[in-house]
Amino acid sequence: MQVILHTGVHCTDDDRILKCLLRNAETWRHEGVAIPGPSNYRQLLSDAVNRIGTKRPNDDVRDILLDAIVNEDPAQVDRLILSNQNFFSVPKLMFGGQRIYYKAEARLRTLSEIFKGDDLELFMGLRDPATFLPAAFAATPHTNFDAFLDGVDPMQFRWSDLIRRLRADVPEVPITIWCNEDTPLIWGQLIRDMAGIEITRKITGAFDLFSSIISREGMKRFRAFLKENPTINEMQKRRVMSAFLDKYALDEEIEEEVDLPWDEAYIDMLTELYEDDIYTISRIPGVTVIAP
Repeated sequence: MQVILHTGVHCTDDDRILKCLLRNAETWRHEGVAIPGPSNYRQLLSDAVNRIGTKRPNDDVRDILLDAIVNEDPAQVDRLILSNQNFFSVPKLMFGGQRIYYKAEARLRTLSEIFKGDDLELFMGLRDPATFLPAAFAATPHTNFDAFLDGVDPMQFRWSDLIRRLRADVPEVPITIWCNEDTPLIWGQLIRDMAGIEITRKITGAFDLFSSIISREGMKRFRAFLKENPTINEMQKRRVMSAFLDKYALDEEIEEEVDLPWDEAYIDMLTELYEDDIYTISRIPGVTVIAP
């Protein structure tokens, strides 16, 4: 069985990916793809991982979990898709020991032990620290930003550190990464890659995110363009989407406000470092970066 784990990160898609997957669940169920509702497994998996810790899980843990998670016969499931942005940590505890998601590798290792005979894959969207750090802070009960960061310097924050830790500790688990800022353009590919279906197949909700950041008139014209040009490929479609965004984007939906005392130069530097970091991540063995 292939087990797909989507872990956010926090303050990225807000469960929109899972909602889109669930809209297609019945169609894909007949192809051996199981997309259970989050109430079936989020707390259950977290409790199991916490309980097992660094111990070796009992041989029957996998089967017990699958019986509780999927409604169909687990033997008929070829691909299981799980999504939980809190799998590595809840927001208020995401920093510790001067690093992001300091328990991530240990928790992924335990999950890989539970599904030892299966093919586990990790999917994770990343976000520019210039907007991620303020948004993550706002999602916690913390009132002091420095206390929330627990010693992490925003200028030294690198997502590549997290990816290297995961690859070093659980090298058998491939990782797929993308930038949250690109998600509206690559949405269809993300959904299809998680489901393991062909890039050319039609899905319900392929433009869910795109439609939320473009005017109604722009979306109407975009759909008309697709109807008139049904044979364009995925890359051509993304170029067209970019062109429509240039003309019809809803500024209030795409502009990010930073509610911290950072000046423009500081924010620009964080973004530049993030772009360099994504390039670094793209060169890490075992990591796939989806880009427009």
